[in-house]
Parts: sequence; C-alpha cells; structure tokens
Amino acid sequence: MMKKIVSAVKVLPDISIKEALKKIDEVGHRILFVCDEKDTLIGSLTDGDIRRRILKTGNLQEKIATCYNPNPTFMIKGRCSFDEIKALMLKKMLDVIPIVDMTGSITEIIFWDSLFNKKDLVHDRLANVPVAIMSGGKGKRLDPFTKILPKALMPVHEKPILEIIIDKFYRFGVKNFYVTLNYRGEMVRTYFESIEKKYKMHYIWEKNFSGTAASLKLLPPDIPETFIISNCDVIVDLDYPDLMRFHAENRNILTVVGSIQHYTIPYGIIKFEQKGKIKEIKEKPELDFTVNAGVYILDRKALSAIPANRNFDMTELINLLLEKGDNVGVYPVSQKSYVDIGQWEKYREYIERTM
Repeated sequence: MMKKIVSAVKVLPDISIKEALKKIDEVGHRILFVCDEKDTLIGSLTDGDIRRRILKTGNLQEKIATCYNPNPTFMIKGRCSFDEIKALMLKKMLDVIPIVDMTGSITEIIFWDSLFNKKDLVHDRLANVPVAIMSGGKGKRLDPFTKILPKALMPVHEKPILEIIIDKFYRFGVKNFYVTLNYRGEMVRTYFESIEKKYKMHYIWEKNFSGTAASLKLLPPDIPETFIISNCDVIVDLDYPDLMRFHAENRNILTVVGSIQHYTIPYGIIKFEQKGKIKEIKEKPELDFTVNAGVYILDRKALSAIPANRNFDMTELINLLLEKGDNVGVYPVSQKSYVDIGQWEKYREYIERTM
C-alpha cells in the first residue's frame, strides 16, 4: 500500500502544469514530489506553487520546472522520530512529509492525519473572520427534493450540506456564521438549534427572494472589515488562511475563488476555410476554463455598492466593482477542489466519492 502511495505522489520535472493539476486532484493531497530519472527527490510542488505560476503567466502547458520548489522539506529514514516529524509538521504547518533513504529516494510518506487526532486539526488562524453563507434560495435545480426540505439541509451522508460547509470553516477557527434564510428557513434554524456546536449562528432573514448579493445588504454594519462568503451548495477544499493572505496582498475589494475545469468535447472539431476547405480537425479536444466556485472574500466597503430594494446577484456586484475600477481578483484552485452539489449529477458523484 505504501509503495502505491509513494508512487502516486511522485512526478518527473518535465510534465506540464496542467498534468500536475490533474495529478493533484487524483492523489487528493495538494502536493506532489518531483524526482529525477534516478528517483532522487529534487523538489516539491504544491497547489500554491502552481497557483502563483498560473497567475503570473496563465499558461497551463509549460513545464513544472518553472515553478516547483527545489528545496523540499524531508526527513531521512532511521534518523528521525515520530515526535520530531510531528514537531516539524507543526512548525511549518505541513500536511505531508516525505521520508527518504540515503540515496535520496522516497521510501515513505507521512500524513498529518496519521499523527494527529481530528480534533488537533482545529486551529485559530481565522478566529476573527466571520463567514456569511447564502441559504435563502429555493434550490430549483434539486427539485423535487427541495419541495420538502431547503437546499441547505440536503443530506450528505450523516450531515446536511450546510453543516459540512460550516465544519470546514470551523477547522480554521471560524466561530461566527451569518446565514441568510428565506425558503423554509425555519427548518434550517430549528436544525442548528437542536445540535451541539462550538460556534455561533446568526440568522439573517430575507423578506423577498432578491438574489445572492442583495441579501448581504442585511448583514450587521459592525461586521469585520473583511469576511468570507459562501454559497450553501458548494464544497470547496482549500487553504482559507492563504486565500485571506492573497486577498490582502493584492489589495482586492473582492476575491473570487475560481476552479480550473477541464472539459473534453466528445466530437472531432473541424476548422474550415472558404468553399468548405478543411484547415484542421482535432479529435475530442480538451478545453480549460475557470469557473466561479461560489466562495468569495469581500471587504465591507463593497456592500455600499449593492443597491437597495431590488434583485441583485454576485455576478452583478463583481461587474459593478470592475466598472468602478476596484481591485477584483481570482484565486484559482484545481478542478476537484470544488464540488457544486446543487446539481443532481454532481451530488451523486460526491456521495459515491466520499463513501
């Protein structure tokens, strides 16, 4: 089993960034280890390394040699104890550490959750950052399920989707959640009042169905200067403190999390010139594009741009801020870091994948 895990996270330096993104999705650990042809460890490649390179060049086809870290953190087999490994993980906030032999070849991969209990995963890096979750919609894409229950209570194994989203933020120390409610909102409030929890729920009631951004106008005026927003039907796995850092460093008023998607067209695509002369044909080409993942970082001052008493969505807010010349940025994540379970097909896929 360990040999399979080690093999899965190793890559050569001549693969493309696009291939590396797919590999990260496949292994599910947001990091790869770069080895040369002799199988010697020569670098590490995280999703953050890839993100910085994509934001700089926008090129998914270039080799990872342009962006991997040539000084990876590792420990030598037989020369480290579990206590030393744990201490190093805590010091550098690492999820994974490779163990190498005297030749520099990886023999073992140590994962955070194999050394720490789940309760140790909770820290306070976002203790002062609230999260607003937009849960007032009818969830028509999930009809007829949502004729009975609100979308926020859609079950994913033993928990509703809204609780799963909250748990992910809580692991980073978030203690305050503002949940906008409308359609069957009383059911949502009743559920969360019936469970034990270590965070606070603040309920924001919409009088009308006024769009995703309009409900933010109802947030309290003393909400902290910068906060996180999430749809109630998306699961996005990422380093939220790093997202906050990115937002601040770029002086954005709004940052959108974008998922890089790869879509294969299931046909041969023909390019032709005048008189029907074929110029080129590509069999089942793959397109790459970035989609809005439904998670945002927003500065409080942006709320003043939301008009009162009318329907207004997040896409409209984004375009309005762009027209005003404000800084609006995108934080790219991999394809499988984002799941929209507001669609039946994606919901079923996620349930099967997490069984």
